[in-house]
Amino acid sequence: MAVANRKAQECLLFHSDRGVRYCAKSFRGRLEELCPSVRQRMSRKGNSGDNAHAESFFKTLKR
Repeated sequence: MAVANRKAQECLLFHSDRGVRYCAKSFRGRLEELCPSVRQRMSRKGNSGDNAHAESFFKTLKR
């Protein structure tokens, strides 16, 4: 959905939790296929606050 709604740019950062769907080879392969320059970043194991910090940062950036 993100690819359909936005044009992928250089230095794209894809942040997610460590959910099984985001760690799967099929997902990571498709992500790289759609945007070869993408960097995938995941929250550290056992640290659910990582994602909250990223979301707060991007909310500030959008404002």
